[in-house]
Amino acid sequence: MHKLLEDSPGKEMLLLGNEAIARGAIEAGIGLASCYPGTPSSEIPDTFFTLYQEAGFYFEYSTNEKVALEVAAGAAVSGVRSIVTMKHVGMNVASDALMTMAYLGVNAGMVVINADDPYLFSSQNEQDNRYYARLSGLPMIEPVNAQEMKDMTIAAFDISEQLKLPVILRTTTRLNHLRGAVKFGPKREIKAKGFFKKDPFHYVAIPAVSRKLHKLLLEKYNQAWELSEDSEYNQIIGNGPWGIVTNGVSMNYVQDAVKDLGIGEKVTILRLGFSHPMPERMIEKFLSSVENVLVVEELEPVMENEIRSIAQSEGIGIPIKGKGDGLFPRLYEYDPGMVRKTIASYFGVSDATPVMVDMSEVPELPGRPPNLCAGCPHRAMYYAIKQVYGPEAIYPSDIGCYTLGVLPPLSMADIVICMGGSVGSSCGFTAATDQKVVAFIGDSTFFHAGIPALVNAVHNNHDFTLVILDNGTTAMTGHQPHPGVDTTPMGVDTKTLSIESLVRGLGVEHVEVVNPLQVKKAIAAARAAKEFEGISVIISKELCPLFARAIKKAKKARPFYVNQDKCKKHMDCINLLACPAMYIENGRTMIDESLCIGCTVCAQICPENAITPLKK
Repeated sequence: MHKLLEDSPGKEMLLLGNEAIARGAIEAGIGLASCYPGTPSSEIPDTFFTLYQEAGFYFEYSTNEKVALEVAAGAAVSGVRSIVTMKHVGMNVASDALMTMAYLGVNAGMVVINADDPYLFSSQNEQDNRYYARLSGLPMIEPVNAQEMKDMTIAAFDISEQLKLPVILRTTTRLNHLRGAVKFGPKREIKAKGFFKKDPFHYVAIPAVSRKLHKLLLEKYNQAWELSEDSEYNQIIGNGPWGIVTNGVSMNYVQDAVKDLGIGEKVTILRLGFSHPMPERMIEKFLSSVENVLVVEELEPVMENEIRSIAQSEGIGIPIKGKGDGLFPRLYEYDPGMVRKTIASYFGVSDATPVMVDMSEVPELPGRPPNLCAGCPHRAMYYAIKQVYGPEAIYPSDIGCYTLGVLPPLSMADIVICMGGSVGSSCGFTAATDQKVVAFIGDSTFFHAGIPALVNAVHNNHDFTLVILDNGTTAMTGHQPHPGVDTTPMGVDTKTLSIESLVRGLGVEHVEVVNPLQVKKAIAAARAAKEFEGISVIISKELCPLFARAIKKAKKARPFYVNQDKCKKHMDCINLLACPAMYIENGRTMIDESLCIGCTVCAQICPENAITPLKK
């Protein structure tokens, strides 16, 4: 039995924050889970994938976040508890469905896990998705540790069923990836099947229906506001004259800072866990008991602005600060030291925390920029395209590990917007310029959002080349399957879709499938695509070497070495490929045999044929 399926109330286990959410869903008796993987949320669905067959609920990696949310919604209106997970930018994709589901409501608990990414560890923006709760009118709750990530997942289901609304559980990267002790509770029985009772004048969101549903949503909002007032996750702690308001992981930093500064008797903390709707009466009580307030929240001044509004409406004139000069920034993650320093400065307290050890004499670690893996097939395809199209072409790219092609010497990404944006923006480039355009998109991203844009390109007679980098998996987020992956070896029976057949079916006349590790054939495919007038598609098909190793399909190959007697130091292998297995030592090109996987690409481009397999 999987450790997260144990029916052992009271048992404690050290869990990743994302694992704690998965356990909470199990204890809540989910019947369906769906997702599109995205860091920092990916481990939640990955955990579901490992245990759903044994546990007896339904799980799927959906095509994108909008579809995933709609799958969960279909279950929830049929009386089956459902959970859908995504990262913060995934909420943008899902928001079309989310806004209307707030009107339609649910008949069983539906929880939307939203993972924000302060500091952009693996994201293209740093948006604060607390605004989505305000935009949709849905309740939002925010945990502070691993135990609460489990407990609040269960609470979210209960709140959802009480209000008959989806509930958003917001995390951040630091919470998703922390580890903490989690005490298990009892497991509720899983109900994997329900029944949809037809009621078209409630569920069909035409204007006449939605006008009534909007009024109903506002009534539910008032109910949610009362729940927030009484929630155990909204707390006033202490009774000092200095007020601090905080939420999420920042609560941990605030508690540490108050203890380190020795100001516990002078501080009153308002912790907001049921953070939307805001508990206005509790906030008014808090504001009336303190002399000034510091709001500690990562990213946008969401709570700060709402608390100022409440203070103004109640005629409370105390200083309320959060963001601003000398205070907290609207950028990036916070850390304990920053929070402690800002609290000390704001309240005029001496920060006697030990000074950091002087490291000025210690040399800095060498830079390690992110790079495509040794033997990555994307590097070979980038090389082939660049040999044909040169640096003058525009290279729109997309979201995936292949975005690392932006770095020199490859320099094969000129713009990245969002999932599928490479294809859509290429339409604009070809319409607005006379430059050659080559777009890059991964296989999973193509299924996610590239197909509609390609339909647009074909229909409107655009002229560019699309390279679909098919490495057989959703590589960047942890090798999850997508509709083009054969899941039979994983014990899952799904239908595998052919990208080539799909592309041809969309009306693309020029389609070539190549193995990018065969450099001459890849260059020939690029030349043919360049000469074709209209939309041409190259499908660069070769397994991600890390994934191939994981599923035991890695090709047996000897690592390569540089024959120094033949090498004339052209440095093409270094200057054109920048494979991390290659390095320069004493002016000579060398290959680290522990990193080289024998892909042969460097050997194929060496003008002196100086790179050959090791004989041992």
